Amino acid sequence: MIDEVLEQVQEDMDKAIEALRNDLASIRTGRASTSLVDKLTIEIYGSPMTLQQLAVISVPEPQMIIVRPFDPSTIKDIERGILQSNLGITPNNDGKLIRLVIPPLTEERRKDLAKQVHSRVEEGKVSVRNHRRDGLELLRELEKDKEISEDDFYRGRDELQKLTDEFVEKSDEIGKAKEEEIMSI
Repeated sequence: MIDEVLEQVQEDMDKAIEALRNDLASIRTGRASTSLVDKLTIEIYGSPMTLQQLAVISVPEPQMIIVRPFDPSTIKDIERGILQSNLGITPNNDGKLIRLVIPPLTEERRKDLAKQVHSRVEEGKVSVRNHRRDGLELLRELEKDKEISEDDFYRGRDELQKLTDEFVEKSDEIGKAKEEEIMSI
């Protein structure tokens, strides 16, 4: 019983860590990456779609992203969506594709991005702790229903705390790596 609860909580925590990784991947560093723009929501034909559903996105150079729409008639909508995003990048449209030149980050912008990383890492940790709380509630219910003993409950609680500490540490490591990536020139 306890192992099943721990397994479920670990699975949920893994998903929280993966969501944190994906979230941090969308934060701009000095290098071009398709993850900066592939999840951008663009309003096309009256409905929202992600940019990766509308175009081929490539990185031919370290400071440039190329967006080649599947349907050339959508290029203006894609350009408008990129402008409305908070990327701080101005698209260059030549009628067939959009070039996004990634400017070098200023020191002030790097510090702002590092703060964003820190707050997103904290959100990830909160998510991990929420999963711990849910697991603890499940263990309490099992104890209350006499499906596990009080000793098993405490053992399960300790295992749950170890798991939580492990995932909080992973969150910190991911955040620290991203901050280093942002602050390096």
